[in-house]
Amino acid sequence: MTKLLLVRHGETEENLRHIMQGQTHGTLNATGRRQAQDLKTALAGEKIDVYISSDLARAVETCRILAEDTGAAIITTPLLRERDWGSFTGRYIPDLKDEPWPDDIETIDAMKARATALLAEIKRKHEGKTVLAVGHGIINKAIQSVYHGKPMNEIPRMSNGEVRTLTL
Repeated sequence: MTKLLLVRHGETEENLRHIMQGQTHGTLNATGRRQAQDLKTALAGEKIDVYISSDLARAVETCRILAEDTGAAIITTPLLRERDWGSFTGRYIPDLKDEPWPDDIETIDAMKARATALLAEIKRKHEGKTVLAVGHGIINKAIQSVYHGKPMNEIPRMSNGEVRTLTL
């Protein structure tokens, strides 16, 4: 049995300003760093064997904070990247409310394929271990959607710095 601690990165400057980050790196702000520190404290009694992160800076920094006292290496993967928002990337989210979705946004099927590949890889490479994986709001929804066999709109939104436990 593999235990997956699925984490959403800490708050970023872009989250605060309601900017659609997508697959841009983003910048953790003081609140985001504090959220990561608080989560590290909350997980202090948990034996974590493997740390995995999206290869985007906001997730990597969150993961570094979580792993900093362990000496563990962080494995990065594009499978944990946030949804590619195409031409919506970098835009102010409230302005997008009534706009038609462009064709260059990553599909739900593509995200679920990444989620399926990630879960299979974790189970194959880290069987019997506790894995902490830092991702993003929408890809984490896709991972939970695949895991629970539910539509993404039935998966509750994760807050910045939140963790959910999945048993693989």
